[in-house]
Amino acid sequence: MASLEELRAERIKKLETLKARGINPYPVESTRTHEIAEVMKGFSALSKKKKGIVVAGRIRAIRGQGAIIFLDLDDGTGIFQVLLKKDETGEEALALFSETVDIGDFIECSGPLFVTKRKEKTLLAKSWRMLAKALRPLPDKWAGLTDIEERSRKRYLDTIASPESKERFLTRSRVVSALRAVLDEAGYVEVETPILQSHAGGAAAKPFMTHHRALDLDLYLRIAPELFLKELLVGGFPKVYEIGRLFRNEGIDATHNPEFTTIEYYEAYSNARAYMEFTEKIIRSVAKKIHKGGVAVFDGQKIDFTKPFACVSYADLLKRNALLNDLPNLTRKDAELKARQLAVAVADSDSREKILDNIYKKVCRPKIIQPTFITGYPVAYLPLAKRLEKDPEFADAFQVVIAGIEIVKGFSELNDPIDQRERFTKEDAHAKAGDEEAQTSDEGFLEALEYGMPPTAGVGMSVDRLAMLLTDTHNVRDIILFPTMRPKG
Repeated sequence: MASLEELRAERIKKLETLKARGINPYPVESTRTHEIAEVMKGFSALSKKKKGIVVAGRIRAIRGQGAIIFLDLDDGTGIFQVLLKKDETGEEALALFSETVDIGDFIECSGPLFVTKRKEKTLLAKSWRMLAKALRPLPDKWAGLTDIEERSRKRYLDTIASPESKERFLTRSRVVSALRAVLDEAGYVEVETPILQSHAGGAAAKPFMTHHRALDLDLYLRIAPELFLKELLVGGFPKVYEIGRLFRNEGIDATHNPEFTTIEYYEAYSNARAYMEFTEKIIRSVAKKIHKGGVAVFDGQKIDFTKPFACVSYADLLKRNALLNDLPNLTRKDAELKARQLAVAVADSDSREKILDNIYKKVCRPKIIQPTFITGYPVAYLPLAKRLEKDPEFADAFQVVIAGIEIVKGFSELNDPIDQRERFTKEDAHAKAGDEEAQTSDEGFLEALEYGMPPTAGVGMSVDRLAMLLTDTHNVRDIILFPTMRPKG
């Protein structure tokens, strides 16, 4: 069996043959008249055209030789059969095809449409032209792409070799479009906020840092757009949202990639309770657009988005699954002891809240399968959330968990600048103690709050994880076209 370098060298010889015949193997333009999807849909009418049509695409298969050659063309919208015959294309053109063309090359073919004796819709080529000569052979289905990491590194080969993979990413695109459509219809304005920020705020995460030479300024890749979006609420925008990339300098696992996509949306004069209803409506609407019945299958389990979402408190989950009672009075020492009993790692810099949250993530969250709201978070967990008026030790907040995966975090936004400054001060103390994910003081945001922000509700939703659930994908890198990977070698 020939090596890759030998195959490549053979293709380069064919490239030189084309050039020697005065043929540009990479012409500037194609004369294609129809996409393959159009041809398949309008075959009956198009087959009546006397002059025929021009189709173009990548050759996916070649069958036959000599006077008759069948090939399959793929232009990304579909695959269509083409027939080359010596008495139609001419002996010289057919010989040049046999001498210089390989599977993987892009060509265009012109001619009329007809149906073969086997009832196959086909284009009878009167002529063909090279559009792009491929110098490397395509993988033979999964042969050569059995390495999962190679599929992620070379996504272009993954989507060529696997129609299922390509369809998964097309579905992800439909998820994003569906999210945008729901919010646009509800009167939200799509905005853009800075990716380079002088202060990494809006979430508990370790940021990536870079440096701007002209300003001699250290900057961070944003970990969340939240603070800027809320500044727009201060500025008189009642409903805003942003779909975009976030960057967090954290580990990589089945649900985490350092670069990921979220949608955040905020509405003035709303609150967490109203936003729970709105968020349920959004998720259900998107699910129904992807799955007509509103029921998806994830990891062998049916996820029913048509039923009302369940609701359970954070304290009840810890009590039921970790036997932790009286959450408000639980000390850090108590939390650390329970964590060690459950084999949950604890760092010296971890606060009581972080220890409890790690316990929840290990022993509680994986047991939640159907769409479920979780409420009743201690206020120390969410330094940007408003307190419950009847129980100020808890935040007016919620999460949505489905199939053990956190999809949404939302709350009534804290708009009291005095309380916000006090919360930031506590986070500053956590940072000094070694917590690299603390949400430290942002004077610019505090100043904006002092001009007044209306009562507001906000949500952050993981686009990647929602797409995972709706496509039965079990690792986030398989729903991100170009995930973060260690360079090969």
